[in-house]
Amino acid sequence: MSAPTTMPFSRALNAGMRRALEDNDRVLLMGEDIGPLGGVFRVTEGLQADFGDRRVIDTPLAESGIVGTAIGLAMAGFRPVCEIQFDGFVFPAFDQITSQLAKLTNRHEGALSMPVVIRIPYGGHIGAVEHHQESPEAYFTHTPGLRVVSPSTPNDAYWMIQDAIASDDPVVFLEPKSRYWQKGEVDTSARALPLHASRIVRRGTDVTLVGHGAIVTTLLQAASLAEAEGVSCEVVDVRSLSPVDYGPILDSVRSTGRMVYAQEAPGFTSLGSEVAATVMERAFYSLEAPVLRVSGFDTPFPAAKLEGAYLPDADRILEAVDRTLAY
Repeated sequence: MSAPTTMPFSRALNAGMRRALEDNDRVLLMGEDIGPLGGVFRVTEGLQADFGDRRVIDTPLAESGIVGTAIGLAMAGFRPVCEIQFDGFVFPAFDQITSQLAKLTNRHEGALSMPVVIRIPYGGHIGAVEHHQESPEAYFTHTPGLRVVSPSTPNDAYWMIQDAIASDDPVVFLEPKSRYWQKGEVDTSARALPLHASRIVRRGTDVTLVGHGAIVTTLLQAASLAEAEGVSCEVVDVRSLSPVDYGPILDSVRSTGRMVYAQEAPGFTSLGSEVAATVMERAFYSLEAPVLRVSGFDTPFPAAKLEGAYLPDADRILEAVDRTLAY
């Protein structure tokens, strides 16, 4: 058993895809500039040099064509992994994903598998222009036939990308791009959790803080600040957005009696809305206060200079903690 290695989130993804490519010669990577360049964020750096341009494929700038080709490759027995360069670029492929990829297994009454992974760097905090800082997860969690996941740590990135590639169902793999440079320990010898498991990442007794992707780090910051004021916050990382593993979330809420869900995406009809409604249905008699939500605003993502006002930070989360404790 090897000792854990410290590496950035992006390098952990690279190592996970490298291992998948080594383990199964039917695994292919596809995307714009993922070859010699290694992708905009260098997540695929060095993979084409080691595995060749027939397995790590630079594609034209045509997202619908990338996903449509991946569907055909999956029908032929391959396991394609598509990179969408930025979150806002996924919409040209939206019809292929929601009308075809998500439905083909059901259309064939289970006789046809669709082992396609669609990697999407998503979210804010990188100071980019329009179409480069969106959080489109609700579109995909609303679509039956898709699995949707989002790691928040390098260790999860390493293992979850491998599990997504091994899945016989299509997986939308959302990568919080503001965390690409965040370092953490990666244990390459032992998988910590299954792909679709949520996880308590900090224990507490007064309030449950829940979120996914990049916001988990912000929740942990808020919990540390709350502790200095005498408030103990438990933090739950959802990890799997569809299906959601409600067990740890409900266990935590039944213990603390209060919950705040935070996300970068707009709040209306969002993952936070769904989790809040489900918790209030299934843990109603344990709640001491309504479930509160902290989110991006219900507007298009603003210009870079305003992203700090748009995106939830520790202060906005702590305001919600104060409101729930006031009940």
